[in-house]
Amino acid sequence: MAAQNGEAKRTKVAMRVLVTGGTGLVGQAIRRVVEEQQSEDEEWIFVSSKDADLTDTTATQALFDKHQPTHVIHLAAMVGGLFKNLKYNLDFLRNNIRINDNVLHLAYENGVRKCVSCLSTCIFPDKTTYPIDETMVHNGPPHESNFGYSHAKRMIDVQNRAYYVQHGCTFTSVIPTNVFGPHDNFSLEDGHVVPGLMHKVYMAKRDNKPLTVWGTGSPRRQFIYSYDLARLMVWVLKDYQEVDPIILSVGEEDEISIKECAELVVEAMDFKGEVIYDTTKSDGQFKKTASNAKLRKYQPDFKFTPIKQALKETCDWFAENYDIARK
Repeated sequence: MAAQNGEAKRTKVAMRVLVTGGTGLVGQAIRRVVEEQQSEDEEWIFVSSKDADLTDTTATQALFDKHQPTHVIHLAAMVGGLFKNLKYNLDFLRNNIRINDNVLHLAYENGVRKCVSCLSTCIFPDKTTYPIDETMVHNGPPHESNFGYSHAKRMIDVQNRAYYVQHGCTFTSVIPTNVFGPHDNFSLEDGHVVPGLMHKVYMAKRDNKPLTVWGTGSPRRQFIYSYDLARLMVWVLKDYQEVDPIILSVGEEDEISIKECAELVVEAMDFKGEVIYDTTKSDGQFKKTASNAKLRKYQPDFKFTPIKQALKETCDWFAENYDIARK
């Protein structure tokens, strides 16, 4: 197994996997998994926006010409937090549609055998019943705050089906719940719940100040460690044969509250100060429970990393890499 950044050797291998968005949270976790599995007949190439502008068809074609992948894991996307989404819904729609159309169509034109794209639970209808499952993606409009991003991601599922119906392509997608882990975006403005909490605890401990958590702490979420998601995505690439998407998540019984999550982060970072819940701040959606019944049908014995261990490993990584972490 050779894991590379943007350079492919012309070797005869059974699988040459191109990973777009390969230097981010999930891409870095996939790199860790393939390095652990060490298969000689596989070559993995991890590329980032520095290697090609995927909104540009010519640049994307050049990337495929250079690496000649047999398989693709498509993680690249224009992403942002709530404020950025609210302000730039059109940009999120157009840029992500361009990226996805270029990657999928050039995968088809270059004879790629399998393409796995990464979606998000935000694509599900705003008004729905719980738990959500894979059959409910197109049952109603997504939340207004990020409708541009959500519709662009939904279109991957539509395109996957169209490529299968018209050309017989095995293009599919995964829908992870709340992902966290090393190499996350720990920004206080644009980051997600877990990395944002870690950054806040780090600063409160460093500055000897109270920790302020926004909201009541009562909303509940299913968190998946990036390393577990990576292991499952490699399985999807090699063994999952459906075109329809699959939710990759811990079970409903493993959903925890933001307060429980904050307490685990506080423990992992050995913070001894005061914790304040600012209840003037919005809690957001109370729960977005997803069913992992389809995953369990295929992988009944898959062992997820315990949340306490996963949070501790991520906290340790952030503390050790504070100066270089995205934040």
